[in-house]
Amino acid sequence: MSLGNGNGFHELFELMVEKGASDLHLRVPSPPVLRIDGVLTLMRDLPPITEKDIEQLLEHVVTLEQMNVFIEEMELDFAYSVPGLARFRGNALRQRGTTSLSFRFVPYDVPSIDDLGLPQIYKNLILKRKGLILITGPSGSGKSTTLAAMINHLNENDERNIITIEDPIEYLHPNKRCLIAQRDLRDDTKSFSTALRHALRHDPDVIVIGEIRDLETVSTAVTAAETGHLVVGTLHTIDAIQSINRLIDIFPYGNQQQIRFQLSQVIEAILSQTLLRRIGGGRIAACEIMVGNSAIRNMIREDRLLELPRNMEVSSEEEGMQTMDQALTDLVSRNVVTLEEALTKSNNSVKLKQSFKLDPFSSLFSTGNDKTSITAENTSVKVDYPKK
Repeated sequence: MSLGNGNGFHELFELMVEKGASDLHLRVPSPPVLRIDGVLTLMRDLPPITEKDIEQLLEHVVTLEQMNVFIEEMELDFAYSVPGLARFRGNALRQRGTTSLSFRFVPYDVPSIDDLGLPQIYKNLILKRKGLILITGPSGSGKSTTLAAMINHLNENDERNIITIEDPIEYLHPNKRCLIAQRDLRDDTKSFSTALRHALRHDPDVIVIGEIRDLETVSTAVTAAETGHLVVGTLHTIDAIQSINRLIDIFPYGNQQQIRFQLSQVIEAILSQTLLRRIGGGRIAACEIMVGNSAIRNMIREDRLLELPRNMEVSSEEEGMQTMDQALTDLVSRNVVTLEEALTKSNNSVKLKQSFKLDPFSSLFSTGNDKTSITAENTSVKVDYPKK
C-alpha cells in the first residue's frame, strides 16, 4: 500500500469505515493504528509508516496555506473529505523530529439524538429560546457528535438563524428549517472570541461554539445568553462542578463573584458524557445531566457547588436530571454495558458497587453477597440480578 499518491490513504479510510473505527493514527515507524470501540488496534499486516509517507500524505490532504501554518506552528487542525465515503477531522503535530497524523471519522450523515441513544431531554433543551448549554467531557467522548445531533434536531423542528464557530468544521449541516452558517477557525475567522463578537451582529438566534477556551470567549458567550440568544458550547471537563469552576476560574479573582452570578442566571444545562463499550460491540454515551432549575441556580450563585450532585440525584423525573453514576447504573441494569466497564468510568466506584449490593471494597470477581453473583467471561463481567 503506497500512501504518497493519496490512493493508499483512501484505502486506509475505507478500512476505518469497514471496521467501525473512530480514529486512525499514523506515526513513524509504526504500521497504521485504528481505534475500534475505544481500543487501539495495530494493523500488523500493513507496512510501517515512513517520514516520506507522512510528508507526501500531508501535502495531499492540506492546502498550501495550512501547510505554511503547520511549518510555522508545528501543529495543525484540519478537515479532509473522501467523496462518497466520509469526512475526517485531522491533526498533525511534530514529535521526536517526525510528523504524526491522527484522523477522526465524521460521517456525512448527521446522527439523530435517537441514533446516539441520548436522553430525550436533549430534544427539549436544544429548542430553548435563550440561555447557555454546555456539552462537556474528556477528549474523544463524543461531544462534537452530540452537539451535531442537537443542532440537527433544532434544524428539523424550528426556524432559527444558527451560526457555528468550529475548529475545524466536522459535520456539515444543510439548511432544513434553519438558516445555518458554519465558520472554520483560520479559514473563515482568526479566533473564537473575534468570531463570537461578530456573530452577534449577524442577527443570530443560536450561536454554537466548538470549544470554549478563554476569558473573552466565556465573557462574550455569557453576555450573548443574557441578551436573548441560545448559546451552545463544549468544554473539556468531566462534570457539572468542574465545568462551572473552570468557567469561573478563567476570570481574575475580583470578577469571579460577578461571573458566578451571571452564570446562575443564564445556565440552562450542563450535559457531561463519557463513552463506554457496549456488550456485543460499539460504544454508547453515559450522560450526567444538570438542568438550571431554581435550586441549582441558587447553589451556583452562593458557591455551594458540592451540593449539586445530591440535588441532581433527588430531582423529579420530569426535570430529567441524573448524575453520571445514575446513568452508569441504568446502562448496567439494562445489560447495555458490563459492570466492569462502568466501574472504569465511575466518579464514585464504591457507591456504584453498593447500588448492585456488592461489597464496595471487595474484588469485582469475588463477593460474599449470596444474592448477586459475578463471573468472568471472555474478559467481560456478567451480572446475574436477584429475582424480585
